[in-house]
Amino acid sequence: MTGYSGFDTSAYPGDEQISWLKANTNLVWCALYLSPAPSHNDGSWMGKRASLAQAGWGVVPIFVGQQVIPPGSLDPSAATGATDGASAASLTASEGFPPGSVVYLDLENGPPLQSPQTDYVQAWCTAVSDAGFQPGIYCSHLMAADVAGLVPNAAIWAFKVSTTQTHPVTGTDFPDSDPSGSGYAEAAIWQLGQNCQISAGNGQTLLVDLDSATSPDPGAPVVA
Repeated sequence: MTGYSGFDTSAYPGDEQISWLKANTNLVWCALYLSPAPSHNDGSWMGKRASLAQAGWGVVPIFVGQQVIPPGSLDPSAATGATDGASAASLTASEGFPPGSVVYLDLENGPPLQSPQTDYVQAWCTAVSDAGFQPGIYCSHLMAADVAGLVPNAAIWAFKVSTTQTHPVTGTDFPDSDPSGSGYAEAAIWQLGQNCQISAGNGQTLLVDLDSATSPDPGAPVVA
């Protein structure tokens, strides 16, 4: 099977660029960065979900929380996990995502997964679940199995890339590989390209991460 191409980038690209990508590429979904978050204060994506969904994009919310490596806020604990999970859920609701939508916590480090990060992740997922949303974790494919063992109800967005260096990706037909190829067979999303320079039309270039998901709208509530 193949997946569904998507992208994530820290700052909102702009309405013109988003429209061009929708009309001219195989990208069908994008990440919406929730803000304010401990390690991400760019609020340019906030307020965009309704227009993105109306234009036909799948939209998945992501929350860049406490980290164990710089940059960002380095204060993981059970207490901050509970606070941040409640905040992530509130921001997700404020964007109009329906109950049951998947909201991802961004973990930037590689293994090992250990305390106090484990306490933080568990508390964050519990708070998100208690608020009526589905928790997800963005993490290294090398940590994905441990994360899934810690929080079995969390969806996994695994990153496994060939380079982290800025590089051009030409064309308009982007990778849509099955997320099981990420190194974690049960991944819902695979981030397979980081720091990719892609065309946004009219001579404009965007710096994005490229992803492939099992669904064209990986933030949507899972229907049993």
